[in-house]
Amino acid sequence: MGLESNSMPKIVIGDFGYTLEDVPHLSDFIPDLPTYPNPLQDNPAYSAVRQYFVDYDDTIAQNIVVHKDTPRGIHFRRAGPRQRVYFESDDVHACIVTCGGLCPGLNTVIREIVCSLNYMYGVKSVLGIHGGYKGFYSKNTISLTPKSVNDIHKRGGTILGTSRGGYETKKIVDSIQDRGINQVYIIGGDGTQKGAAVIFEEIKRRGLKVAVVGIPKTIDNDIPVIDKSFGFDTAVEEAERAINAAHVEATSFENGIGLVKLMGRYSGFIAMYATIASRDVDCCLIPESPFYLEGGGGLFEYIEKRLKEFGHMVIVIAEGAGQEMLSESLNQKDASGNKLLQDVGLWISQKIKDHFSKERKMTINLKYIDPTYMIRAIPSSASDNVYCTLLAQSAVHGAMAGYTGFTVGPVNGRYAYIPFHRINERQNKVVITDRMWARLLSSTNQPSFLSTKDDVEESMEDKKETPNCALLENGFADAHK
Repeated sequence: MGLESNSMPKIVIGDFGYTLEDVPHLSDFIPDLPTYPNPLQDNPAYSAVRQYFVDYDDTIAQNIVVHKDTPRGIHFRRAGPRQRVYFESDDVHACIVTCGGLCPGLNTVIREIVCSLNYMYGVKSVLGIHGGYKGFYSKNTISLTPKSVNDIHKRGGTILGTSRGGYETKKIVDSIQDRGINQVYIIGGDGTQKGAAVIFEEIKRRGLKVAVVGIPKTIDNDIPVIDKSFGFDTAVEEAERAINAAHVEATSFENGIGLVKLMGRYSGFIAMYATIASRDVDCCLIPESPFYLEGGGGLFEYIEKRLKEFGHMVIVIAEGAGQEMLSESLNQKDASGNKLLQDVGLWISQKIKDHFSKERKMTINLKYIDPTYMIRAIPSSASDNVYCTLLAQSAVHGAMAGYTGFTVGPVNGRYAYIPFHRINERQNKVVITDRMWARLLSSTNQPSFLSTKDDVEESMEDKKETPNCALLENGFADAHK
C-alpha cells in the first residue's frame, strides 16, 4: 500500500537530558488559528474536579526506573483537556472508522468517542464510516448519536463494520475534504496506524484544519510504547476458559493431551499471560521462543516425560509459533500486509500423534481447541471497558485542543499523546530473556528449548535491537528499560 510517512519528528530538548517527543499541532502548519474557551469549564460533571485542565508543560516519562545519575530521558505530551480549544462545538464534523481484525472493546471505543464529543463538548455531528478505510470513498456512512450507540458496548465486533486493505490516500482525503469533516478518529492496529500517519501527512500538505487521531487496536498486544492494548485483558480471560476446557479433556483420558491454539501472529503475549493465569499449562510455545520437536530437550521428549509422570498434559501454542518448521511456507499476505500463516495447531497435533503412534508405540488421546474467533468476537470485560473509555476521552480532548497526527495510550499508567512514528517503528514482542518469560518457565517447568549458545546469543541480540521491548515487574510489555 506504500504507507510510508515522511514526517520529521517534533523534538523538544530540555535540561538534564530531558527530551519531549511531541506530537504535531494544527497551528504548526495553519497560522493564526483562533482559540475558544473549553466548554468543560461550564460542565456540571466537572464542577467538583479540583484541576480538570492539563497544564501545557505536563509530560509523561517513558522510563520510570532510573538511577541517581540517569538523564531524564524521553517524555510524551500528557493527554487530557486543555483550557483553550481550537474548534467551536457547532463547527465540529467528526468521523470514526474501524479497520483490520475484530477485537473486544471496539464498540466501547466508538460509543465513548460519540458520547465524549456530545456530553463534554456539545458536538452533534459525528459520522460512522462503514467498512474500514474503503468506506470513505464508497459513500457508506451512518450518523452516530449518544442514543444510537447507547447499548453497543454490550455487543462484540464493531457496529461500523471493518475490512482489511482498501487504502487509497487521495480518495480518503478527498472524501474527508468533500464532506467537511474536521476530526478523524481511526481505530486499528499497526497497519491502520501507518495509514493514519499518511492521511495526516496528506491533510497537512493540503493545509486542511483536520485533526487526525489514532486509537491503537491489537488483540495481540504487539503495539510498542503503550502499556498494553485494549481488548488484551478480555482476550486473556477468555483464552483461560479454553485452557480450562483443554485441561478437563486431558485429565479425563489416559495419556490425555489438551492442545490450545491462541492468537499471536508475531507476539506471544496472550499465550504467555493465559498460561500464567491458568496454572494448568505444561508447555507454552510462542513465536519469540524457537523450539524443536525431536532429540534431547525437544518437545516430544518433554511430552513423554510429562505423560509418564502425570498422565496428562496441556499445551498452549500461539498461531505464529513454529512457522519456520512447517513444510509449506505461505509466501502470501492478506489485504493488510500481514503474512498468511499455516495452521500450526493442526500441524503440531498431527506431528504429536504420528510420533507417539508410530515411533513410540504409545497410545495418546489428543484434543485440539482453537478458540480464536470466539475470543475476538466477545464484548470487552469490565476492566477493558474502563480502559476504552479513558482512551476515547483522551483522544477527544486531544483533537479539540488542536493536536493531530498522534496515537493515544497509557505510558506508565498515565495517558499520553504519542507520535505516529513511535507506534509504527516496530512491533512489541515478548523478550524471552526477561523476568516474565522466566516466571512462565518456572510455572510450566518446560525446557527453554534454547539448545545452543547461539540461540541464547541470538535472543540477547534481539533484545539489544528492541530496547523498548522490556517488561516491567508487572509484566506488561513496555518501553521502559
